[in-house]
Amino acid sequence: MRIREATPDDLAEIMAITRELAVFEELEEHLVATAEDLGRALFGPQSVITVSLVVDDDGTVAGHALWYRTFSTFLGRPGIWLEDLFVREPYRRRGYGRALLEHLRSLSEGRVEWDVLDWNATAIAFYEGLGAKPVVGWTKFRWT
Repeated sequence: MRIREATPDDLAEIMAITRELAVFEELEEHLVATAEDLGRALFGPQSVITVSLVVDDDGTVAGHALWYRTFSTFLGRPGIWLEDLFVREPYRRRGYGRALLEHLRSLSEGRVEWDVLDWNATAIAFYEGLGAKPVVGWTKFRWT
């Protein structure tokens, strides 16, 4: 297994994993982004996101972490917002998710944060097993 940053040649795989994530989360109807949209956000002149890919020994993309930099005024340090973490079904329970999160942790002296769907007990147990904790007292707002 190795972790590497995505390149424009990975766009089709990134889009495929994004579709797989939408199906898994039962949110397919909300996936309106196109490969072109993701390509601009990832590799355009004003790119805002990064994708770290976990690649199996045979060269197959087993999963990815899609993330962007944040900043905490209270810590006075940059952090990372993990937008998507997804490991494809055949590659789960091999340490790939942990490896992706440890990779992100190594890229920030601040905090790494993310959301998890409240019904996803497997993911919650996995995150808690790493030592991550839910943020009590905060409610997410969204203005669309």
